[in-house]
Amino acid sequence: MAFKMDQPLYSLSDEAEQKEILALWEKEKHGGLSEGNNRIPFPITFLLGLIILTAFMITMPIWGQRPTADIYVDYVALMDSAEVQSMATPEEKMNYIAKTAYAKADARRQGALERHPLAWDDLLNIAPQIKEIQSGKGKYPLDNYNVLGDRIALANFEGNFTEGGYRERKQPWWDLGYTIDVFYVSYFLITMVIVIKRLPHFSRKPNLG
Repeated sequence: MAFKMDQPLYSLSDEAEQKEILALWEKEKHGGLSEGNNRIPFPITFLLGLIILTAFMITMPIWGQRPTADIYVDYVALMDSAEVQSMATPEEKMNYIAKTAYAKADARRQGALERHPLAWDDLLNIAPQIKEIQSGKGKYPLDNYNVLGDRIALANFEGNFTEGGYRERKQPWWDLGYTIDVFYVSYFLITMVIVIKRLPHFSRKPNLG
């Protein structure tokens, strides 16, 4: 079971192990079928690469993005308005607030609001915290805070130093889920290569006669 590393792209198993695998394939029958040791078709390899590339390209703006407190500033401003207070149910209030804030927002903020809807009870909980930061009591701007359910917390990032002498706590663009995903995709591809290359090279065929 030792790894043979002198020709890793040819095979990762030694000659004895390859012969043992070929002999096993020649002996075993699976419903009358035998293992022919053919290479993976190129269209399958191409399709796998295309799927991975497409997933990264399509989800680039949204993968792993966390809601920041600043996207709910208009929610907080609207919640005390006469129109909202006159509504009977929390659902009616949030529907009005969400539609009004969405209409005022730019395209990027509209996308963030769509991906991170907020309940009325959660808005009641985070509103005092947002107002406190807006009043100047917070050391960081609102876009440095993440919304975690019914509370906000300083983002767990440390970026560049600002003119105020503190580090930015914004989620960096390269951390929108890609850091974790790249690891998982890498693990998958490396594992598949190891599994495939542990088998005999596709040029070696079992005797199926």
